[in-house]
Amino acid sequence: MKRLFIVTFISLSSLFSCSENDDMPLDTPNTNTTGLFAQTLSHDGVTREYIIYVPDSYDGTSAVPLMLNFHGYGGIADQYLKYADMRPLADMENFILVYPQGTLLDGDPHWNAGLESDKNKSDADDFGFVETLINEISSNYNIDLARVYSCGYSNGSFFTYALACYHSDKIAAIGSVAGTMMEETYDNCNPSHPTAMINIHGTADKSVPYGGEFEGLSSIDEVLAYWVSFNNTSTTPIVNSMDDRGTTIEHHSYTDGDNNTAVEHYKIIDGGHVWFDISYDGSNTSSLIWDFVSRYDIGGLR
Repeated sequence: MKRLFIVTFISLSSLFSCSENDDMPLDTPNTNTTGLFAQTLSHDGVTREYIIYVPDSYDGTSAVPLMLNFHGYGGIADQYLKYADMRPLADMENFILVYPQGTLLDGDPHWNAGLESDKNKSDADDFGFVETLINEISSNYNIDLARVYSCGYSNGSFFTYALACYHSDKIAAIGSVAGTMMEETYDNCNPSHPTAMINIHGTADKSVPYGGEFEGLSSIDEVLAYWVSFNNTSTTPIVNSMDDRGTTIEHHSYTDGDNNTAVEHYKIIDGGHVWFDISYDGSNTSSLIWDFVSRYDIGGLR
């Protein structure tokens, strides 16, 4: 797979040894402990890393949702957390938040969104890692396994789409920022249930072009068309537009899908390859994603 992503961070071999969060506890917290923790687990003979945030509102008496948020190519989870920060939402909405860390490919952290093949340069079993991660967290915390959500930025978005396509039994709904489906994912996607999806993408993205001009990438229109068709939503969207500090944001909403699922797209006119600093009706990127996916469980609209 071609390198299509802006490497926004210096490549670091370890999340924990190079973390700026020197006061982040590294030991396994008591399951009644709240806060931000750097954790490891073993999968496929490899020590894998992740950051978990347990809000103060969590007391273990009732099952809570789990949100997985995947960094982009070259990303470091604790740095990614700083600008894709969902902790205030976790506090307000009482969900557990996890930022997993990708392994190295040619010196850069990545997510392996591809199927095993001669063309795939990565041998990381990231799909298996996510399954192990969900099992680990749900064994330590009271997780509503019908409400496990995935979102991501750039390469993390590619991986989120792949999770929804290949491991939909684990994922209730998804969010994508500045990412798309690889053509391989598009061609082989076979979710087991209607899956609500929100996509946020800029029309001037030069790393993951809106029109899918790079080999092996689907256009955003193709991605929307896939999920509209699969979910059997309305084919004509409700479109609204607003200006945010000089940036035009178009909101396209496809509704009335199977199990009352929907597909939503925020089209950022002249937007680039970033986790967007936008406000739409008072909601930032993180809020737009959470407010959308949280309406659903694995069976559809809650």
